[in-house]
Amino acid sequence: MKIFAPASTSSSKIAQVRAYGADIELVDGPREQSQNAAIRQSHGDAFYASHNWQSFFLQGTKTLAYEMWEDLDFRAPDNVIVPVGAGSSLLGCWLGFTELLAAGQIERLPRLFAAQPVNCSPIDASFSSGTDGPVDRVVRPTIAEGTSIARPLRRRQIVHALRNSGGASVAVPEDDIVRALRELCARGLFVEPTSATAAAAFTALTASGTIASSEATVVLLTGSGLKAPSMVAELLG
Repeated sequence: MKIFAPASTSSSKIAQVRAYGADIELVDGPREQSQNAAIRQSHGDAFYASHNWQSFFLQGTKTLAYEMWEDLDFRAPDNVIVPVGAGSSLLGCWLGFTELLAAGQIERLPRLFAAQPVNCSPIDASFSSGTDGPVDRVVRPTIAEGTSIARPLRRRQIVHALRNSGGASVAVPEDDIVRALRELCARGLFVEPTSATAAAAFTALTASGTIASSEATVVLLTGSGLKAPSMVAELLG
């Protein structure tokens, strides 16, 4: 098996891939360069395995909504904040809660919020501009590598889910991600910087009054710090 990955990928993630016996080819440049390299190799016995290209993948991620509903005593939260790169977790939440609403199991959709780093925030750029198409915004390296997708395949669906639920997008500066990462770790929640983006968005949304302290809000922490321990150690000093 051959895996293509950005040269900037955390060393711990690379070690996990190699431990499973795969050959890995590191590709210089933005994340989409490794995607393009994989697509070019997709012929014969090769297969481009990106979950975002698979039509049934969201049927799996929608179980996030059902689990929240069950854990909250069969009620929907008021808000859900999700770190967004390709958007599969957010779209899964939208799909699952939409099904629960149609089945009469909840009274309304929770507001969905997409958290992205300012340095790579194409969804926020589109949502803030009132469009679901691409909007020019400078893309820079970010410590939230899991969200570093400059051209998300399902952009239109993501923006629709935000608007349909009454939610919004949040673009988070790098310093705020580090601050949130430190606070989460101090609480015993060892997450990778990508997850800390959602926590930083929660802080921004409560500070602006968009989310009230009386509301039930779920912040999705999607990745363990064990995926990037060296980066976390360096960021926290």
